[in-house]
Amino acid sequence: MKLTDEDIFKASILIVDDQQANVALLESLLNDAGYTNVSATMNPLEVGALYRKHQYDLILLDLQMPEMDGFQVMECLKANIEEDYLPVIVLTAQPGHKLRALQSGAKDFISKPFDVIEVKTRIRNMLEVRLLYKKLENYNKILEEKVQERTAELRESEARFRSLTELASDWYWEQDENGKFTRVSGPVLEMLGIQVDSFNENNAITGSNGSPAFVGWDENERKELQSIIAARQPFIDFSFSRTTPGGERQFYRVSGTPMFDHTSRFIGYRGIGIQCKEMP
Repeated sequence: MKLTDEDIFKASILIVDDQQANVALLESLLNDAGYTNVSATMNPLEVGALYRKHQYDLILLDLQMPEMDGFQVMECLKANIEEDYLPVIVLTAQPGHKLRALQSGAKDFISKPFDVIEVKTRIRNMLEVRLLYKKLENYNKILEEKVQERTAELRESEARFRSLTELASDWYWEQDENGKFTRVSGPVLEMLGIQVDSFNENNAITGSNGSPAFVGWDENERKELQSIIAARQPFIDFSFSRTTPGGERQFYRVSGTPMFDHTSRFIGYRGIGIQCKEMP
C-alpha cells in the first residue's frame, strides 16, 4: 500500500486561523510546495459544518481565537464526526499548550512564528499517515464487502447443491462431529428405522440416550459403516440393510464425505442415500 506525490499534493487541507496574515502565509507556503486543494476560514464556528461537508484530510488549527478557541473546535469535531481519528495539526505560540492539544486529540503541532521547513515537514508527515490510514480503512471496507459477497455466493451454491442432491437421491443428511444428525430431508429417519425424540436445542436429532437408536439394522453392516466414519473416510454407495418390525427386508445405499472447517478441524459428515429394491 503506497502513496505517490500526487496523492499527497491533492490532499484536502483546511486552514483555521483568525489572523488574515497567518492564513495568507500558510496558503502561499502550501501552494508553493505543490498542494492544490487548500481552503481556509477565519471563523472557527464554521469548522464543524465544513468538515462534515468536505471531510478534509488535514486541518491546520490555530489555538487562540475569539468566540471559539482551538480546543473547543476539537471538542466540536469529536462530537460531530463518526471516525475516531482527528486529522488536526495545531498552530500555537504557547509552548504550554502543546501537551494539552495532543491530549485533546491533535496529532501534531506547529510552533509560531512559522519555520518554513518545519511547516512543510510536519504537514507532509501528517498527510502520509492520514492518507495511509484512509487507504487502509477503504481497503478493509472493500475486503468486508467481498467477504459478504463470497459468503452469499457460498450459501447460494450450498442451497443449489442440496436441491440437486435431494433431486438425485431419496434423502440428504448431515451429522455433527459427535454423530448426531443436524439436517435431514424427507422421511429418512422413519425409512431407516432411526428412533429419535426430537431436535434438541442445537437442532441435532437425538434419541433418549443422546444418540440415535437404530432399529432393525444389520449389526455388522452398521459397525462397518461406523468404523469408516470414525476413520474420517469418505464412502460411496455403501450397502446396508434392515428388517422392519413387520419382517420386511429393506436395502439401501448411502454415500458421505467428512466436513472440516478452515482450521482443518473435523466438524461432521454430509451425504445422500437411496433405497434399493434389492441388495446391490
